[in-house]
Amino acid sequence: LVGDERQITAAFRARNVADDATRRYMVDPRDHFAALRVARLGGEQVVGAYHSHPRSRAAPSATDTAEGFAHFLFLIVGLAVDPPELTGWSWADGNFTPVALVRV
Repeated sequence: LVGDERQITAAFRARNVADDATRRYMVDPRDHFAALRVARLGGEQVVGAYHSHPRSRAAPSATDTAEGFAHFLFLIVGLAVDPPELTGWSWADGNFTPVALVRV
């Protein structure tokens, strides 16, 4: 996710290079660096990432919690419900906190 602390202006897809792509997601570094280059050219930065939970709701998993870090927006798409749900989260003091999402 590219933008600034107030707004997402672009989202880039990234390939999954995890050993078990059915259970984990690891961004391909080439895709990450490509997004960084595009962001910098536009005077923006990578401010977050999105991923899906194919069999659960859009809430941080134990893996998400173990790998969370500050100053980053985590968008999660939960595909276990119809229609799918989208939630935003930030990391602070060892916990995820919900972030209100507003479409403009």
